[in-house]
Amino acid sequence: MFATTTLAFLMLVQAGPTAATTPSEIETRDVAYETLASGEARAAIERLEAARAENPGDPALLINLGAAYAAVGEYRMAEQAYREAIASNDRYDLELASGEWVDSRQAARLALLSLDSSAD
Repeated sequence: MFATTTLAFLMLVQAGPTAATTPSEIETRDVAYETLASGEARAAIERLEAARAENPGDPALLINLGAAYAAVGEYRMAEQAYREAIASNDRYDLELASGEWVDSRQAARLALLSLDSSAD
């Protein structure tokens, strides 16, 4: 059940829309969404850890890294990634898998709460 809950927090797109933003202006970044969504958490961890070396504070990357770690049962690593996303100097709107747009820190907090509630 945890993996299903976690997938709701996976990030699709970075740099949220504004009233003047067109779809072609929204910045996208590979954060292993498709890999995670297809259940390949270990492959996602490899990709995300490699990308993390180049962008250590990217909240979308860190949130999906946390989701990947949680999916393989490495909850401490998941918590660490979520907390790093919350503390990141980078901040922007992210699109959740549900299509909802939220601030990256809010998304990381939601993911962390989901992790905490799954431990009960």
